[in-house]
Amino acid sequence: MTLPGYQTYSPPSPPKRSTLARASQILGIVGLAGLVLCLAGMIPAVVGLVLGTMSLMRRDADRRPAVVGVVCSALALVIGAGMLVWLLSKAAECGDEARYPDDSSRRGCVEREFPFAKGSTTPR
Repeated sequence: MTLPGYQTYSPPSPPKRSTLARASQILGIVGLAGLVLCLAGMIPAVVGLVLGTMSLMRRDADRRPAVVGVVCSALALVIGAGMLVWLLSKAAECGDEARYPDDSSRRGCVEREFPFAKGSTTPR
């Protein structure tokens, strides 16, 4: 019971945190780091971009992690798409039959352009 004219002390409430914004931030960072694993970071980046956009559209109080998540996710998607286009263009170049008419020359192109890819030694 309080006396008239006096208020009881109530501590300030902790700031509201948006789980969508935090999840977007984490998935955006994971997406950037996951690009080195054969472009596997593009999947969490897409999810992070969607969650961050949803958080920003809902106008949650905790906007900074949502913005970081959207930026990291978008950056991961742009870098991943660029790497994918580059890899596919190199693969299409090696598959060009006008430039490399026989199988051994195409295999040599693949070995030269993609030295990290180990081919099987068993002929087909």
